Amino acid sequence: MKDDKNLHLDTRLIHAGQEPDSGTGAIMTPIFQTSTYVQEYPGKHKGFAYARGKNPTRSALEKCIASLEGAKYGLCFSSGMGAVDAIIKLLKPGEEVITGDDLYGGTYRMFTKVFANFGIKFHFIDLKDANNIKKYLNSNTKLIWIETPTNPTMQIVDMEACSKIAKENKLIFAVDNTFASPYLQNPMDWGADIVMHSATKYLGGHSDVVMGALCMNDDKLYEQLAFIHNSCGAVPGPMDSFLVLRGLKTLHVRMDRHCANGRKVAEFLKTHPAIEKIYWPGFTDHPNHAIAKKQMRDFGGMISVVLKNADLDKTFKIASSFKVFSLAESLGGVESLVNHPATMTHASIPKEERERVGVVGNLLRFSVGIEYIDDLLADIKQALA
Repeated sequence: MKDDKNLHLDTRLIHAGQEPDSGTGAIMTPIFQTSTYVQEYPGKHKGFAYARGKNPTRSALEKCIASLEGAKYGLCFSSGMGAVDAIIKLLKPGEEVITGDDLYGGTYRMFTKVFANFGIKFHFIDLKDANNIKKYLNSNTKLIWIETPTNPTMQIVDMEACSKIAKENKLIFAVDNTFASPYLQNPMDWGADIVMHSATKYLGGHSDVVMGALCMNDDKLYEQLAFIHNSCGAVPGPMDSFLVLRGLKTLHVRMDRHCANGRKVAEFLKTHPAIEKIYWPGFTDHPNHAIAKKQMRDFGGMISVVLKNADLDKTFKIASSFKVFSLAESLGGVESLVNHPATMTHASIPKEERERVGVVGNLLRFSVGIEYIDDLLADIKQALA
């Protein structure tokens, strides 16, 4: 009953995939800290044989995340990059991927420095107009990979349009939903075949765990990805799985606060004299705002700004001047963070490529947390003074 898809998302966040422990009645899913399981006789067991393949704590989490994304299947990985790695391993040498030109630096690095060496070709293109995809289609194209909103310039990609192109050409369509979380958008509602999360971020929500997740409906895709998952072994441990399960129980209340604080911070920054440009999809003049409004329930707590008349030294000084915001990589935790993408999260992307899509030296990215809003605004004001 608690897995009923008719239940509201807020309820499924707390209950999906989880039942009281049959042995003790514990309401929280136990941490099954074991590497192996006793078998009655060879090959006969209770669904668990070796913990790389399955662990009850992880299985509960996978069911929960799948429910949140409206998916039949979920798989959890030891990191977000482990999840991305599994998707690209669906491809063979000579096959091609179409993806965005504004991409998380770690994903770009994996695509260009790891999988390109195995003969997989990647096209990094402007996806603000999904029709651009058609220019790069050929018989070798197998996958469309997008982020929306993108990291860090918050580009909005039309998932419905991408899905239409993918289906017409029998391609896999995968969406990195990390910035939005399942609370703000569900890519499968717009035709995605695979939804990916860095569960390190909003799903865990407390900056104390590293994890990735994939969701899918197609049986064959699940079989392929589950095989890679088990064979290659990028699986999370039971303690990490427990921490993300616990984090998910408050995702809805946290995201409401992230969004409320994010809106106020964005509005404050937009009119601040030290800001040259701001990226936040909630503004009506943000590119593809209408698409964001269609496919998102709210606009989130991720904001990027370009500082006015700021060289690298001045940008570094401002980034290091915050007292409530912490200068750090990652995002999506309860605490507010400020990040300098050009030297931190996106440093692996060549300078010319970064700057071409707007990741310039005087750009800062904010992950707005759930602190008291007046304290956050006062901190920004003093750092920009």
